Amino acid sequence: MIREVIYHISDTLQYTFSRVYEWFDKSTELQNYSPKNDGWSINQILEHIGLTNHFLLILIEKGKKKALKNLHNLDLAKELAQYTFGSKALNEIGKHLAFDWIRPEHMEPTGAKKLPKVKVQLEAQLQQCLNVLAEMPNGEGVLYKTTMTVNELGKIDVYQYIYFLAMHAQRHVEQMEKIEAEWLGEA
Repeated sequence: MIREVIYHISDTLQYTFSRVYEWFDKSTELQNYSPKNDGWSINQILEHIGLTNHFLLILIEKGKKKALKNLHNLDLAKELAQYTFGSKALNEIGKHLAFDWIRPEHMEPTGAKKLPKVKVQLEAQLQQCLNVLAEMPNGEGVLYKTTMTVNELGKIDVYQYIYFLAMHAQRHVEQMEKIEAEWLGEA
């Protein structure tokens, strides 16, 4: 079962990031368009995804190290026997406006990083996520949990944190699709 979970996370990451990458090829006018609700432009959203990933990956890397260290203290087979991966709240992370949450100020875009550098950053972050999954191929990621306050998720394991990262990007793909529809006059 855990191999299916890891495959699902990997597949979700790659699919979601491929959808994010498409926004780098949109017109400059669309990328810079400010939506009527005074929300972020697509450029700002892309920068925000990279910023958020940066901070999530710090937690994911720390969690990976602790999970691998816990291999010596915990019974992996026992943990996997009672493991469940998904939840409604975790999947809601991928839906734009599914819940209220105020992001920390350090995750707000500043415009300091230009789009080509943001894309390179996102490509490296995807690879980092895939590398973490490869370093925990047998379920080791379930051996460490830490609290995630977003959408009241509570304690989540390293695999769930990586999935959260993918769902966060998916949430913003939906947001960018809404901005594009507004820009095209369809909203």
